[in-house]
Amino acid sequence: MDAPSTNPPGDIQAWIYKAEEDFRTATTMVRKRKEPVPDNVCFCAQQCIEKYLKAFLVLHRIHFPKIHDLLALLDFAVDIDTELEILRDDMNFLSPFAVEFRYPGENATVEESKDAVKVMRRVRRTLRTKLNLGDA
Repeated sequence: MDAPSTNPPGDIQAWIYKAEEDFRTATTMVRKRKEPVPDNVCFCAQQCIEKYLKAFLVLHRIHFPKIHDLLALLDFAVDIDTELEILRDDMNFLSPFAVEFRYPGENATVEESKDAVKVMRRVRRTLRTKLNLGDA
């Protein structure tokens, strides 16, 4: 996918483009066996889903604050589509990777990074369906 040209921040395609970059990074880096980078994998998995949620909210013209909390973003999304409530446990798992694991004190394991990618794939599939994008 080519980078979008001069898209405003509220443009759905710009959010999807950024989400897909995070998706590709997480799925590539999780396979790294020599010198793995689980913190970065988990961060990218969380970022992918955050950006897909924001694309969903932009589609529905819902204003949201500049936050990384997937549970808070999910609350906005559930107001639009109650079926998304099934994602709550997945959001709870991914949400800490936005900030807590980016600084010294918390470290993700390789196993957690594998789990984060599995969760990311599952949630991405659901959100892409809700955005009428299909399963790419």
